[in-house]
Amino acid sequence: MSAESRKPFEATLPAGRARAIPWLTVMAGSLVTVAPFGATLGLLPPCGLLMLLAWRLLAPLALRRWVPPLLGLFDDLVSGQPLGSAMVLWTLTFFLVDLFDQRTMFRDFWQDWLIAAAAIAMCLAGGRIVATPLTAHVDAVLVIQIVVSILVFPLAARIVAWIDRKRAVE
Repeated sequence: MSAESRKPFEATLPAGRARAIPWLTVMAGSLVTVAPFGATLGLLPPCGLLMLLAWRLLAPLALRRWVPPLLGLFDDLVSGQPLGSAMVLWTLTFFLVDLFDQRTMFRDFWQDWLIAAAAIAMCLAGGRIVATPLTAHVDAVLVIQIVVSILVFPLAARIVAWIDRKRAVE
């Protein structure tokens, strides 16, 4: 396709901006926890984690393997979790997804959703172990938050697919 035949709204992004978009979307997802929501229960899904998983599952080359600790540090600083918890859990999540990538040749959306569900449950349960005492009775709320997060993942995947289609470089 020549430059003359391309429509004005189909202009491609410079390579630097195209590489920065996955980082920025994960960071924007982490910033959702800062928004002032009035809730008595912590049912807000970890949007930064959902965006990270969506980028990893839908566009595996968009984020490098050394990215999860840096984005996890940003999430820890923004969300108020103990420093290092998201860094470790998000890195372990990347390793989990890499393990599935090595074992499967092809995946469809249902398998991606199942992988994301396992990763979400692992991260939220690990975050609960790190952040709250084991005698705290938050298990019912944690299960509800895991279910809500798993059900919201297709929306995050849809957003990432739309953004990835828009950032495509020729």
